[in-house]
Amino acid sequence: MGTLYLVRHGQASFGAADYDQLSAAGLTQAQRLGAHWRAHGQRFDAVFSGTLRRHAQTLDGLAQEFGALPAAQQLPGLDEYDSAALVRAIHPAPLPKPATPQLYRQYFRLLCDALAQWMAGTISPEGMPDWEQFSGGVQALLDEVQRVHAGQNVLVVSSGGPISVAVAQVLGVMPEVGIALNMRLRNSAVTELSVGARRLMLQTFNTLPHLAAPEDAALVTHA
Repeated sequence: MGTLYLVRHGQASFGAADYDQLSAAGLTQAQRLGAHWRAHGQRFDAVFSGTLRRHAQTLDGLAQEFGALPAAQQLPGLDEYDSAALVRAIHPAPLPKPATPQLYRQYFRLLCDALAQWMAGTISPEGMPDWEQFSGGVQALLDEVQRVHAGQNVLVVSSGGPISVAVAQVLGVMPEVGIALNMRLRNSAVTELSVGARRLMLQTFNTLPHLAAPEDAALVTHA
């Protein structure tokens, strides 16, 4: 039986003008994961990623320490939802920069509310697909892995939204459960799905084996 490794990108630039850029910590997270896998003799038969810069930069950082990887197949279906468009759909007025814990919590409360409404079809954020299209892109990747790569080890570098959708689909839970999963995913965290010929099964969720040392506590991030 093979394994599908779903990796959330390293820490990006939350609160900056351009979020889609790894921070210095995000690059270190990716490098640590590559070094961890190299030390444990990990091998991959196929690699997929989203098309965002933070996905490519995470893969690059991982490969710097891991070594050569199979050429990544970039899939728009693995790209993140537009959190700013979601929040604007329910709160059109400008929000202050989330520079305090209170403003940070306010932003993510709004985001969770917007995600639930998007899933229910009650809002249509500008420039975004509907929920069925978004979740369908994730399901298409899972179907391809099961059909083409059963028995192999497959690496996917994506974002919290698609990864949480994948886990919810494999578990067969309501899509709204994926919101809670999404909010808990840490940067560079690894989620493993066992890949069999008949089904996918959750093996691990949101793990950070590469950041387990006490001195790495500052590298454990969420945004």
